[in-house]
Amino acid sequence: MSLTVLQLQSGDTTRIAEAVAAEVARAPGLFAGLPVLIDPNLHDADLASVTETLRGNGLMPVAVLDDGGKYTEAAQAAGLGTMRPPAQDSQRARSQSRPAARIVTQPVRSGQQLYARDTDLIVLASVSPGAEVLADGCVHVYGHLRGRAMAGCRGDTEAQIFCQQLDAELLAIAGNYRVADDIEDTERGRPARIALNGEKLLINEL
Repeated sequence: MSLTVLQLQSGDTTRIAEAVAAEVARAPGLFAGLPVLIDPNLHDADLASVTETLRGNGLMPVAVLDDGGKYTEAAQAAGLGTMRPPAQDSQRARSQSRPAARIVTQPVRSGQQLYARDTDLIVLASVSPGAEVLADGCVHVYGHLRGRAMAGCRGDTEAQIFCQQLDAELLAIAGNYRVADDIEDTERGRPARIALNGEKLLINEL
């Protein structure tokens, strides 16, 4: 299952609250009820305050990424569980050992979520509004992309998204995203290739 990780870039709870509110304001429909893991391993912060901020903005904090048991007590006090961060580097290199791509021939209906772990996802049909297609590698949609497409889910910044007709609700690569309102009319309704440039998603005609 895929979960959103909030990686704290500051220990200042006021700054955290402002940043969370700004992100939620950009795409309230995306964040409503979204399960969140809190990662405080770069910057310590008051987990009770961060948890309250998330809940106040409509998100659902569920656990803390706890590297070595440092945050177990604070997490429990805030009503959260704990999870260990993965041992491997999240920036996974693309390699010959990657499994064969997951190929889907049927349309992806509203409410469905397809995930290709450690590989690419190829959809030989359309993706309906309200559907999600995710991959640790690239996402290919040989049809109309009207739902959400997320590539590089484990941090592969070289992953890309390809589709024959772009009308997506959300595009994301390695945690960087563009919502429907950020996609220009001139970029819609045509074949597209989406790639990451720094922290910005670029949409190019395919």
